[in-house]
Amino acid sequence: MEPVGRDGLLRDYGLATRIDEAPLVNAPELSGEPLENLVELATRLCGMPYGVINVVTSDEQRQVAAVGIDAGICSRQDSMCSKVFLSGEATVVPDASIDPRFAANPFVTGEIAAVRFYASVPLETASGFVIGSLCVFSNSSASLSDEQQEMLEILARQAVQLLELQRRTLQLNSALEELRESNAKLAEFAGRVSHDLRSPLTTILGYVELGEDDVESDHPAAEYLQLIGASGNRMLAMLEDVLHYSRMGGGLQRQRVSLQEVASEVAGDLGLSYGADGVLDSEDLKLHVDHGQLRILLQNLVANAVNYQSPDRDLKVRISGISNYHGATVLVADNGKGIAPADRPRVLEPLVRLHREGDGQGSGLGLAICRRIVEAPGGELTLKETPGGGTTAVISFPG
Repeated sequence: MEPVGRDGLLRDYGLATRIDEAPLVNAPELSGEPLENLVELATRLCGMPYGVINVVTSDEQRQVAAVGIDAGICSRQDSMCSKVFLSGEATVVPDASIDPRFAANPFVTGEIAAVRFYASVPLETASGFVIGSLCVFSNSSASLSDEQQEMLEILARQAVQLLELQRRTLQLNSALEELRESNAKLAEFAGRVSHDLRSPLTTILGYVELGEDDVESDHPAAEYLQLIGASGNRMLAMLEDVLHYSRMGGGLQRQRVSLQEVASEVAGDLGLSYGADGVLDSEDLKLHVDHGQLRILLQNLVANAVNYQSPDRDLKVRISGISNYHGATVLVADNGKGIAPADRPRVLEPLVRLHREGDGQGSGLGLAICRRIVEAPGGELTLKETPGGGTTAVISFPG
């Protein structure tokens, strides 16, 4: 493999190719403890005082985990492992001072160290890329039993799995960061556009109202002005929803909040009767959440229930909750039309509406806003059927 290709692949594993090379941008801090524990196990199984996991770059050997010595870096030319790590098999040397491959190596001659016994197993991935080696060594001559060599090879495969896990973690972190940046840009764009459109639309609606005042009710233009005003107000409501959606998930101010008090505020916001005999009722529960965003969340869920209530029964919305070991779960249950199981994941996406007969007007952003509010602090929102008919929103808040 070409040196540039080797170093590029090593960076995929979070392994910089030189000590002065900057780490990957946005890379998480990955613990070396699992690899060190594995090296510790290797030295004990083989009865050796020293053990390392070496990564071999285009021009260096880097010890990423070490037992018995301090992890260090040397040139690839001086490395013992670089002589055999591409062999595809384990190398066991009882006395390196009489082995022609290593007799003049500075790790053997005393210039750097005085290694005698040396055993090395390549760290080869499923794709055939050899990252480096797992090796154990001693300053005195020794040997390994067949069983010890087999165990060393098993541990080398385990080391590869740990490094592969680290690579996947870095890839996932990079993908998540790109997704966050993309979502942030989209939200910024949506907010800017909705804000810029709102001003001229408000002006248009103002002139429509003036026109309605000046036109007799029986004049044909009166009907046209009403249609323009109704359409304009629907558009303005949609722009407000888009602007609201773009602002969700910002800085959170979490505090102890009463679920019952917020539910009462929501009932007042929406003009609904509150209490055991009212349209909206709630149990009490203390939540560690952002008060303002909880109010918007419940307001959107209850407004959604009002918009999609069943024509066959009076609307009832019940809010309940329970504390658990990882936080709290809040349930907002209505007795409305309900949502088919196949549609429940879809309606949580932005701008998705079901367009069923008798449904009220909406932008398709209400539930998407709810989802963003819940996920901002690490929670989860799912929908299920209310016993007897309707929809229940299940909201899991972290502690």
